[in-house]
Amino acid sequence: MQNSAGKSAGPTVYVCTTCKRAGEPDSEPRPGALLAAATERAAAGTEVDVRRLRCLANCTRGPSAAMRCNGSWTYVFGGLDAACAEALIDGARLLAGAADGILPWRGRPEILKRGLIARVPPIDFFEGTDE
Repeated sequence: MQNSAGKSAGPTVYVCTTCKRAGEPDSEPRPGALLAAATERAAAGTEVDVRRLRCLANCTRGPSAAMRCNGSWTYVFGGLDAACAEALIDGARLLAGAADGILPWRGRPEILKRGLIARVPPIDFFEGTDE
């Protein structure tokens, strides 16, 4: 779903298509590509936009995906597989409903608790200090 400026109006899940588990031999299709396809199927009929990309630089804990919404924090997850597709969509929808832009712990699918790699603040984030 895109708004008039061409930006995603809902949550977006980015899936690395070149990912594989560390130590596994190269094979086609890559596990990341299988995750991307499964995530696209899981997103059908929802407001979640799924975008494929070539690398999230999380090679030691792949396959990987990230999620964000306009104004939210961005979350990067690893150790995923095609069976995690529905959890990614559920998590993206949960993030989209979070008023503070932070993915709630409560209700978060278990793989999105165990597989969290990083949480990155929005580009315009500023946290005041007590100094």
